[in-house]
Amino acid sequence: MPPVHRTGPPVAIRKTNYGRILVDGRGRALYLFTHDPVRGKSRCYGACATAWPPYVGRGAPQARGKVVQGKLATVVRSDGKKQVTYAGHPLYYYMGDRQPGQVLCQAATEYGGT
Repeated sequence: MPPVHRTGPPVAIRKTNYGRILVDGRGRALYLFTHDPVRGKSRCYGACATAWPPYVGRGAPQARGKVVQGKLATVVRSDGKKQVTYAGHPLYYYMGDRQPGQVLCQAATEYGGT
């Protein structure tokens, strides 16, 4: 299970074979889910959230490097946890990614979205 950050979860940019991507403070890839409405709440719960754990934390998300601080925010999930968003999109991990910079599930179609 990905860590829950106690003070503003960090978001940075990392170069990969897919281009520049958003990553957490440990360099793990962050994904968006196209089934989520823009600037809306997450639709990824249950089995979806097991495969795609939400990037959650306490406090305001913190931009690192060239990430635009003004595009970072949070939405409250049904369990009360704050999920980090970027440009209105809730961010997720992929359960199969184990190493910093790993991107194993780009453009996958699952749970009603990509």
